Amino acid sequence: MRDISQNSEPFAQSPPAVETGSASHEGHSSLQPGQIWLDGGILACACPDCGAPMSIRLWLRLADCWRCGASVELTEEQEAEAIRLLQLWEAERLQQVQQAARSIQPSLRSGSAGQSSKSSAPPRWTAELAESASRPIGPTSRQAEERREFLRQAIAPRKVRSLWRVIWEDAPAWLVSLVFHLVAFLLLGMLTAPGRLPPPAITLSTSINYRDSPGEEGLLEEREHLPNEFEEAGLVTDVQLPADQEVGLVDQFAPDSLGESLQPTLPMAAIADRLSDVLPSRPVAAIFAGRDPSVRSRLLAEQGGTNETEAAVARGLQWLAKHQNADGSWSLHAFHLAPGASGDEDGLGQQADVAGTALALLPFLGAGQTHIQGEYRQVVLKGLNWLVSQQGPDGDLRGNGIGDMYAHGQAALVLCEAYAMTQDPELREPAQKALDFIIRAQHPAGGWRYDPGQEGDTSVLGWQLMALRSGKMAYLRVPDSVFYKASQYLDSAQTDQYGGRYAYLPGHAATPTMTAEALLCRQYLGWPREHRGMKAGAYYLLENLPSPKKLDTSQPWFYYMYYATQVMHNMGGEFWRKWNEAMKATLLTTQRKTGSLAGSWDPTERYGRQGGRIYTTALAICTLEVYYRHMPLYDPLPILAQNVQSASGNANETAKPNRSPPTRNTP
Repeated sequence: MRDISQNSEPFAQSPPAVETGSASHEGHSSLQPGQIWLDGGILACACPDCGAPMSIRLWLRLADCWRCGASVELTEEQEAEAIRLLQLWEAERLQQVQQAARSIQPSLRSGSAGQSSKSSAPPRWTAELAESASRPIGPTSRQAEERREFLRQAIAPRKVRSLWRVIWEDAPAWLVSLVFHLVAFLLLGMLTAPGRLPPPAITLSTSINYRDSPGEEGLLEEREHLPNEFEEAGLVTDVQLPADQEVGLVDQFAPDSLGESLQPTLPMAAIADRLSDVLPSRPVAAIFAGRDPSVRSRLLAEQGGTNETEAAVARGLQWLAKHQNADGSWSLHAFHLAPGASGDEDGLGQQADVAGTALALLPFLGAGQTHIQGEYRQVVLKGLNWLVSQQGPDGDLRGNGIGDMYAHGQAALVLCEAYAMTQDPELREPAQKALDFIIRAQHPAGGWRYDPGQEGDTSVLGWQLMALRSGKMAYLRVPDSVFYKASQYLDSAQTDQYGGRYAYLPGHAATPTMTAEALLCRQYLGWPREHRGMKAGAYYLLENLPSPKKLDTSQPWFYYMYYATQVMHNMGGEFWRKWNEAMKATLLTTQRKTGSLAGSWDPTERYGRQGGRIYTTALAICTLEVYYRHMPLYDPLPILAQNVQSASGNANETAKPNRSPPTRNTP
């Protein structure tokens, strides 16, 4: 668009007189570009390209040529000149109207005898003259009149107009477009596509646990959030044990003759036909096959165990067996009153018999002892019978005391492992009912906590997930959606980008204990060893190695070692070598060797004092059984393959032995 302000010469001269009618068109060809005149009340100027007259739209400050299509924009000086011309034209028109009105008024002189015919004009002529005088000068078409009316409004003082009129009449086009698109985007942003709704929550209990305080952590009554770091201390790597105590657990439990009892508690061929959906890339016997006596001794040497670790396990199991109650249970708070106890034992915990019984049975099962086979089969049988007797019709195993869902998850884990190892049909229904209770108790966000239906925490989730995995391995009914939701909870509890560190509750700070428990869950949920978060978490655990001096602190070291040892065992390599050395030195050094407490571990740390000596001893034994209790998830198992092939061949050549489980004595 060309601007006529480029030629400033016309404004150096005086503006032309106001011209109206057809006379104003004379001499337009001699006008210079930029000169403005009035044509019948219409502002006009000469085209700077072709010289043709152009009408000016003052409200837009534009003039368009009808001949060549040129468009020019008025400068401020030209706009002021145009307004001045319009004001002069209005003043002249008003003056003409007033003069015409005065000329048509009749003479009022009365009694004059010499009135002429000119002074006594007919009334009709006077009306026509007045009407002619009141007509505007210039074009009389309706379109021209509308343009003049608009110009009069433009040059008149502006009145306050409505906001709507200002926006749509005075605002530039780009501003209107911007406002329109902003409103459109805001409306689109408020629209949401319907996503997948979460499954309906199942309310199993409407009571609020008085111990349910946000940020607490632990097995028993005073659950508090753990600090981020453990105390630093040195490692004890040289352990001296008496020679008479260096006895392997395999030798102690093995019978005198190589008879039927040396056969696996659960035949390898039967295990190989089971659990294929749980670990499809591994032989399905990988989880529990190491507990068989024919496999355990070789695994012990290959995985880093020693005679010292087996002797510690044997002493621990013996101490637990002595402190079993007559009805088959274990009492965290009253084990000193058991028939085999001396009565002077210390380290009593809180009341939670279901949790105490489940924790005590776990190391027996981990050593291959079941209610069908093993030196402690009567101990295991009585314990299982007592657990089943405590189960409610809906599968609830929380019992009395403060165990809550901790106790239920641990008891369900025991029932599932016992059923998977023996395939005893009498255990199938109790194990399935316990799993069903866990499934119903899961929060829609994927976690579990002290009571059914509560939002989850990482500590309680670990026990429930291990029970569900054991049940899945035993071909019990566990929907895959449960594991999917558990993974979603773990996503919310991780504190870093890759899933290498975890907190007790979502949004809290990470702790090594919760990281170890969550990483083990991740491993059983399918994370590979090469996962970036798995490696980052393993390095984090190496920064918090156990040592004997640390057991006197307030951190849950036995709980931490129980989970972290399994994680590192699955990781293998340098991770496992460093961790195994520190773990062995810690547990072998701190086990009691003499007196009525021989074989147990002192509950020195705060959570150990709440759980008591049964709690710390059971977790320590399970930790030392890591070499065969669960097979590594990621490494090939040549020993397992040989035994599966051998067991399959023996099953085809000989009939299965006909042996019945011992008669159960229900308490």
